[in-house]
Amino acid sequence: METKREPEEFIFRSKLPDIYIPNHLPLHTYCFENISQFSSRPCVINGATGDIYSYADVELTARKVAAGLDKLGIQQGDVIMLLLQNSPEFVFAFLGASYRGATSTTANPFYTPAEIAKQAIASKAKLIITQSCYAEKADEKDMPAVKINPDDAVALPYSSGTTGLPKGVMLTHKGLVTSVAQQVDGENPNLYFHSEDVILCVLPLFHIYSLNSVLLCALRVGAAILIMQKFEINALMELVHKYKVTIAPFVPPIVLAIAKSPVVDKYDLSSIRTVMSGAAPMGKELEDTVRAKLPNAKLGQGYGMTEAGPVLSMCLAFAKEPFEIKSGSCGTVVRNAEMKIVDPDTGASLTRNQAGEICYLNDPEATERTIDKEGWLHTGFQVAPCGARSIVDSPIPTSPMLLLYP
Repeated sequence: METKREPEEFIFRSKLPDIYIPNHLPLHTYCFENISQFSSRPCVINGATGDIYSYADVELTARKVAAGLDKLGIQQGDVIMLLLQNSPEFVFAFLGASYRGATSTTANPFYTPAEIAKQAIASKAKLIITQSCYAEKADEKDMPAVKINPDDAVALPYSSGTTGLPKGVMLTHKGLVTSVAQQVDGENPNLYFHSEDVILCVLPLFHIYSLNSVLLCALRVGAAILIMQKFEINALMELVHKYKVTIAPFVPPIVLAIAKSPVVDKYDLSSIRTVMSGAAPMGKELEDTVRAKLPNAKLGQGYGMTEAGPVLSMCLAFAKEPFEIKSGSCGTVVRNAEMKIVDPDTGASLTRNQAGEICYLNDPEATERTIDKEGWLHTGFQVAPCGARSIVDSPIPTSPMLLLYP
């Protein structure tokens, strides 16, 4: 009797070696693990006012916020809503909630009252922080001791995913620590940030891209975070010039504005060494145009989704010891993870240079409804046939799949 052969699977891994990830730590502990090395260095710079907060300032204020949340009756496991534009207060409140063992649901402050109410009700938020977190009224010594489980939720961003209305996505301490480590930890980090960097934070912190790959990654390495409330090309150029920004995380509309704006040529932008783009695909032509305007910068893309924790692939040109990359691609799978491409019709695993759907293996951060019986998370994205990943479509309701592991 002939034995039935199992279909062959073709698995893609990072060119970088796996690393140790201390994902047993609470998120705030992990971010501030090396604070003794840069406690007096700038952590948060308020671009609107010029106010500068050191790492010691930010860590102390976060603990004061935790004490203040406790006095307001917020318990471990409770949800608070951050209804804030980019600001130092967002940083203080998010980290303070983490210290308290609470979960932050981040909301767009430009939502309508009805949309805000819907998210607040759905997330069961017990407090909404809009302008003040009452830090000055609290003493950090009053912060209660909290034992945080790595699987406790720390963030509850809302994402529409591939279909339907926005849904809350529970991201755990373990999941976010893992994602940040996959980007900036190790001897040759995939995303090379360091304590001398000034990282522009113009993308909204209520979005997971900015929260994860800008704020948390910057905190982990001790970099300065230059906060802008909103994008305006002239103000952005002024801040880049004034503070000698080295890392510029963007989205394609901002990249397009830089490519087309004549004011860019009036400023010295030579300090920028890395321009990273995400949240939507950026074509090769646009990438090449901006590369010509910023000749000192490495330009590349990453790909992720809120439900996956969120970063799935990253440009290897961003590594401390960089690799040659394909212009227009969104990089290769991050370290400590696996990816495969499947045929959307048959589910068969595909080899290199074949178009198909993304499948990813890392750490479960989605609901049972999103992950199928074999553990694959449906993302809704297809990739082009090339050595690195190039997002070419988001077919709805057709969905590629993702498998996550610890």
